[in-house]
Amino acid sequence: QVQLQGSGPGLVNPSPTFSLTCTVSGASISTGYYAWSLIRQLPGKGLEWMGTIVSDGSRNYSPSFASRTSLAQDTSKNQFSLQLGSVTPEDTAEYYCAGINIGSKWLLMARYDYWGQGTQVTVYS
Repeated sequence: QVQLQGSGPGLVNPSPTFSLTCTVSGASISTGYYAWSLIRQLPGKGLEWMGTIVSDGSRNYSPSFASRTSLAQDTSKNQFSLQLGSVTPEDTAEYYCAGINIGSKWLLMARYDYWGQGTQVTVYS
């Protein structure tokens, strides 16, 4: 059973960056069978794909976030992580870690096989 656990800062000031880490259990992020994504949901809005990282370290970012987002992976800890820059109160959202079969369409939320519980990040002014 694959499980994802997100951890993040909770409450943050507007700041240059914040980081969110996803810990995966039940599957190795280095095997290449799955791709791993960060997805967020703003209050009252739908799910928004931010980016995906795969086992060889290659990354794909949403154009909406590409200029201020960085994904990384730590295979020794079976974790992947997001750094989001130029953070403002408009980045207040529930952030989700998610896993999808490598051959599926990463932009389709319904195709995701595994979801973390969501990590609420509130940026206050």
